[in-house]
Amino acid sequence: MELDGQFRCGGSDAYEKWVIDLLGLDGGMPSQWEPDGKLQLLTAETPQELEDFLVARREEGYGARMSAGYCWKWTTKITPEMTTLPEDVVIGQWSGPWNLYGDRSVLGAPPAPLWATDPAGFGQVGCVYTAQGFEYDWSGVIIGPDLVWRTDRWVVDRSASKDPSFTKATPDDDVDRLIRNTYKVLLTRGMVGTILYSTDAETREKLRSLIHPASRAEAAALV
Repeated sequence: MELDGQFRCGGSDAYEKWVIDLLGLDGGMPSQWEPDGKLQLLTAETPQELEDFLVARREEGYGARMSAGYCWKWTTKITPEMTTLPEDVVIGQWSGPWNLYGDRSVLGAPPAPLWATDPAGFGQVGCVYTAQGFEYDWSGVIIGPDLVWRTDRWVVDRSASKDPSFTKATPDDDVDRLIRNTYKVLLTRGMVGTILYSTDAETREKLRSLIHPASRAEAAALV
C-alpha cells in the first residue's frame, strides 16, 4: 500500500510546495501563488483586517484561529487580580493576548493544549507550540519582525525573537532554520484557507506581489 496523498491544507500539494518555496526551506524561491481550487490564500493590510476577516468566517460557521511568530513577550503567569488576559501581542493600535500558558482554563480561555480545538481559543493568538499538530478551517498568520523580506531574500533577525528556546549559544544557522520552520508550521494549519499579515511594510509588499486577490475586500466575493 502506497501512502502518497496528504490531507493537510485541504489536500493541496501545490500550497504546501508554495510555502516551502516561499520560505526557501529546500533551496527554492518564492513564486506566484496559482489557485488550485483546494485552498484559498489571501493577504491582509493590517492585523485588524486579518482578525475581522476571521470573525466573518466564524459567523459563516467555519472554525478559525490566529497565530503569530514568537516576537512578543508572553505573560505566562495570570494573577488573581487580572480581569482580562494580558494583551502581549501589540502591533500599532492593535493588540491581542497570547494563548494561555499551562493546563488550566483561565478567564474563559482554554488551556494551552486545547487552544486549537476549543472554540474559545479564537480569542487568543496562538504560537508554534500550540498550533503544531492541529488544523482548523481558516488560519490567520502574523509574520513578525523576526522574518522580513529585503530586496531579493529573507532576512532572519534573531534579536526580534522572544522564543526562550534560543540562547546566546544557539548558532545563527540554527536560529534561521528554526524561525523559517516555525512559519512553515503556522502557514500549513488552515484547511479551507490562510490569510497572511506581516508587521513589515516591505514584506507585505512582497506577499501582495505573490498572492491575489490581496485584500479582504477583494476576497469577499470568493468566500
